[in-house]
Amino acid sequence: MKDNKFISDVLFANNECKSKELTVNQNNSVQPVAFMRLGIFVPKPKRSNAISPTLDATAELTKLEIARAEGYDSVQIIGPRLDMDTDFKVWVGIIRAFSKYGLNSNRIRMKFSEFAKDCGFTSKRLDSVLRKEIHDSLIKIRSKTISFTRGKDTRGSYTTGLLKLGYFDADDDVVELEADERLWDLYEANHLVLLQQHAIKVLSKKEAAQAIYTFIESLPNNPAPVGFSRLRERLSLISEIKEQNRVVKRAIEQLQDIGYLQATVKKEGQENFLIIHSRNPKLKPFG
Repeated sequence: MKDNKFISDVLFANNECKSKELTVNQNNSVQPVAFMRLGIFVPKPKRSNAISPTLDATAELTKLEIARAEGYDSVQIIGPRLDMDTDFKVWVGIIRAFSKYGLNSNRIRMKFSEFAKDCGFTSKRLDSVLRKEIHDSLIKIRSKTISFTRGKDTRGSYTTGLLKLGYFDADDDVVELEADERLWDLYEANHLVLLQQHAIKVLSKKEAAQAIYTFIESLPNNPAPVGFSRLRERLSLISEIKEQNRVVKRAIEQLQDIGYLQATVKKEGQENFLIIHSRNPKLKPFG
């Protein structure tokens, strides 16, 4: 385990990572691949009381050092639904905050105005409404639980979360964040993807397209065709399958419209497949 060395020291401030271009700024974020592929950040459902399903993250997270060292062979993620509109922005802000201030400690403290900017909110929005939105989002992210177990033996389990501590004091205008050091390798370069923010910004309020964008960006070069069933799973929608497929198709069209994606949708039997030809995360003209 890395003592007092979390995201910044392991990842962002490490010269060995420069070749991977893991540069965090207003246009880029670095995201764990597992978080982009799993349905952690999903579109807001039409029903406000919709429940987030339990996510089986065994395939993605049993590769972590904590799982290998302790013999954990099952990993589940539970907790409230996290949306793309606000919660993902706050998560991006959390990652950026640790990239700047997490060099010597996994617990950091910063001004709310700076944190809000790191989340991508403009200075014009720094009002009581935004403060409440970020406050509520920190609660939700803090409540998203990751549980490591050895099969059905919960006596040897380890429970943590996306965020160990999220503290916000409106009077002092301070945000305090703490992350779990035992998950340090989740944020190492070989588990990360540089996520361009251009498409996220252009697709404001189009949460399904944003979520599918993060999924597609987590895929390797020349990926195999992706079934709509996998995309439906990523979006964690609760409507009928026919309606879910319509949402997926519309999201793909929106990704094509902004110049990010060149792809074909092909149907085989009862399943649709997305065949990705090329991706353009900076939204520059193809050619």
